[in-house]
Amino acid sequence: MKEELFISGRNNLNIDPVLHIWHWQIPIYLFLGGLAAGLLFFASLYTILGKEKKYTTAIKIAPIIAPFAIILGLVALLLDLKHRLFFWQLYTTIRLDSPMSWGAWTLMAITPLAFLWSAIHINEIFPNWDWKYKYLKDFQQWCYKNRISFAWAIIVLAVILGVYTGILLSAFNARPLWNTSLLGPLFLVSGLSTAAATIMWLSNSSREKRIFSRIDLILIAIELFFIVHLFMGFLASSQVQIEAANLFLGGEFTMPFWVFVVGIGLLIPAFLEILELSGKHIPVAFPAILILLGGLVFRFIMVEAGQVTRYLY
Repeated sequence: MKEELFISGRNNLNIDPVLHIWHWQIPIYLFLGGLAAGLLFFASLYTILGKEKKYTTAIKIAPIIAPFAIILGLVALLLDLKHRLFFWQLYTTIRLDSPMSWGAWTLMAITPLAFLWSAIHINEIFPNWDWKYKYLKDFQQWCYKNRISFAWAIIVLAVILGVYTGILLSAFNARPLWNTSLLGPLFLVSGLSTAAATIMWLSNSSREKRIFSRIDLILIAIELFFIVHLFMGFLASSQVQIEAANLFLGGEFTMPFWVFVVGIGLLIPAFLEILELSGKHIPVAFPAILILLGGLVFRFIMVEAGQVTRYLY
């Protein structure tokens, strides 16, 4: 059957309903965007709350990943575009009713701020770092003094970016699986969870690890809540959305979704984190890696499954 891949600009591809073509660029873009949004959210939040000494990794170290994650995600998106040389046209207008316009301008604003945030704390991460020019050092000091203002701007943009990674799909009303308002919050919470896992993995502070382990458990619970209500909403909706849900409830995506996303990516890490918090020695890398892999597989499955659902006219 003919399926139009609206998110990538590739039209009229012959896609077999069983042997799908996996396009890696969009899921990678959504994953890295969500991860970056989560890292910047926690960094700015705890800066605003005055927790810089308690959560060094969350505020100063982990956010270094964010700007590079955004850049790599944009490269993946660019590779997926059909007309790559015309991407700049997104910046010739602002359309408040267009998720792509929101995303493009949000990324334009948050990317330099992400690099700036890393530059503000670079001397604390690399003590021997020396700015070659005095004006750069003066600019860094000015930015550090005004970091609270930057944090407020970043936290707003991070939430928009995290929600946008889900809204980018839900805006395509022609795809029943994507046509739900829950995708935005679900992708935001998933991005926050991957960020919490990354901070937990990178931190050398047992106190910080335990705090973010607790945060991650809450986020996993919220994510499971959204997933359950996502399918409840589909099953209580029209026939095409019931059929979309059935892809995960006995259909071809049942095993990869419930085993790799829910089981390996959410339930097992949650169990390991509970054991760690109860005093058992569990290497923090285990749950962190599983959460990151689960978040990545989740986006691959949602992008792929959405493309094979459609309304019949």
